Parts: sequence; structure tokens; C-alpha cells
Amino acid sequence: MEIPPLSEVRRLTEKKRDAWWTVLLVDPVATPLVRWTAKYARWVTPNQITWAALFLGIGAAACFAQADWMWLIIGAVLYHVSFILDCMDGKLARLTGRGSEFGGWLDYVFDRIRVLACAVALMGGQYARTGDVVYVWLALVVVFLDMLRYIDALQIFKVRHSMRKKIKARARAARRSMENQHPDAVEQEQRDELHFMEDLLRDNPAADIDNTHDELAEQVATGQVSATADEPENADGTTAPAREKVVVDLHQEFKSRFPWYGKFRSLLLRHRIRAHLISGIEFQMGVFIVGPLFGAVLPVTIGSGVLLMVFELAIIYKLLLSTRDFERTLAKYPVPEPVAVPAEVSVPAQAEAPAAEQNQKQGDDARI
Repeated sequence: MEIPPLSEVRRLTEKKRDAWWTVLLVDPVATPLVRWTAKYARWVTPNQITWAALFLGIGAAACFAQADWMWLIIGAVLYHVSFILDCMDGKLARLTGRGSEFGGWLDYVFDRIRVLACAVALMGGQYARTGDVVYVWLALVVVFLDMLRYIDALQIFKVRHSMRKKIKARARAARRSMENQHPDAVEQEQRDELHFMEDLLRDNPAADIDNTHDELAEQVATGQVSATADEPENADGTTAPAREKVVVDLHQEFKSRFPWYGKFRSLLLRHRIRAHLISGIEFQMGVFIVGPLFGAVLPVTIGSGVLLMVFELAIIYKLLLSTRDFERTLAKYPVPEPVAVPAEVSVPAQAEAPAAEQNQKQGDDARI
């Protein structure tokens, strides 16, 4: 395949929103390396890069275990290079189309193995050097927080997906029920296509830079901004005519309580940086790069853990407010009433025999 210029490779491989550590310290190195690899080392596969990232991570763990400051610096450098490779495998897969479901699983599992190995080696080396048992507890805390972050992110994604799915299903059911029973009484809002602000901002990140969410919703309704939604269908399965577009925002209560968040988010978005400033990536970099580089493993690890928990609690609080918006949105669409099916008239068993005798008598009379 023909490899496009670097600017096009950036567009194809870099995420629209990413961690600030990745945007500032990884992408400027990883993206040119991905283009070079795809152009001059086509035999290299994304899975091979994933394995190389794991081996470098294990090498970093071996350095951390030495506990000497010089070895800590070498370990920090190796960990950063390992993370660069960890970002390259996904970029190479997107650029060349050689990604796989197994490769995604491999990448996730190897990341967890790398964190576990480095946490045990780093804190174990510090415990061997100082004899301070707090480092043993820190090793457990680092592994726990890393797993908590990624498990929590997965569950939050599932909850948000479930809320959107339930709203779409309720809206379709309410619309079809009203159209079948009272075609002329269906309100316009119940005829409309549903789009979710969260999806629109993901698909059109540039549209959120200079617009409020209400302005973006208006652009979707007028067709100025692209939006993807389920095609509405008629009861017979055919595609219904185009409907008006309505944007559902499940973060209205959060935005009403924190009106400054929109401007802060837009400011970061101009540089592709997501508002979740301390995520699992920044936590790892603080523990395995910043702490060892400055010889401050204990305070940096504690500080990184506290900041990670603060941002995780903020995300959970945002989810709580979102569930309230979900309940209010769901209440706009009434639950369809079940269609009454007339019961068949049954003849009591006692009446069956006289009725049969009467019919037989009438038949005999007719024959006479």
C-alpha cells in the first residue's frame, strides 16, 4: 500500500482526544516512527510491536529492582520507550488495516502485566534498600488503582451504552404505538430521530471548540454537522421517511452545576487533550517515570494515586448526575400499553351436550 504523507498519517492514526502525556510526549515520536515502519519495515506487525513493548517493560522492571538512582533513571527511560511502542501498535494497525481482535486483547493484557511487574520490582527494590514496609503497601496500591481505573472505565462505558440503548428502544416503542393507535395525535418530538450529545462530540470534536452544546444541537438539526443514528423503520420493516433530528444530552445537570467546564474542555480540545487530566496513563507515568527520575518514588506515587482517585470520583459523580438526566429523558416517552386481544368465547362443558342434542334433533327434523 502507498503510505500517505505525515500529516495524513497523523489524521488517520492519532486519536481525536487523548491523554495529555500521549499528545505532548508520545505522539510526536510515535507517529513518525509508525509511518517509517509502514513504509520501510513492512514485515513488522502490530502484534510484534506489542511483544517488544512488553519486553522493554520487563527490562524496566529489572532496572527498578536494582533500586540505585542510576538504574531508576534507566528504568524510567525504558518504561517511556515501552509506552511509545505500546502506542505504536494501535497506530500501525489503523494505518495498515492489519489490526485484529486478538491483538487488542494482547495489548490490554500485556499492559496489565507490565504495570504489575514494574510495581512489584520498583517498590520491592525500594523496600530492600530502605527496609520501609510502606513500599510493600504501595506496590499493592499501585496494582489496585491501575485495575480499578480500567475496570471502572469499562463499566461506565457499559452503563452509558445501556442508557442510550434504553432511550432509543423506549422512543421507538412509544412512537410506533402512538402511530398505530392515533396517527394524527403523535407529537413531533416522538417522531424525531434521536442523537446523543456524547456521540456527536466524539464524531465531531472540532464542532465543540467554538460552539456551545445548544449551538451544536442546532447544527445537527439543520444538517450542518453530521450525525449517525438508527434509521427509523415502519411497522412493516420498511424505512420510514426522514424525520427531524433531536439531540439528547445526558449531561445537562452536570453542566448546570459546573458552567465553567465547557470552556475548560474546549480549551483542552484545541490541542486534542481530554478533560480527564489524570487517568491511568498519567498515573503510570508518575509512578514509573517521574518518581524514579527525580528520586522521589514515595511522594510522587502517593500524589499520583490521590489525583487519580479525585478524577475517578469526579467521573463517578458525573455518571450519577447523568443517570438523573436519563430518568427524566426516559419519562418523556410513555410506556406503550399492551394491545388487548379479545378472548375466545368458550362453551361450558355442561352446555355442550344439550346443544349437541338440539343440533341432532334439528337435523333429524330436516331429514323428515
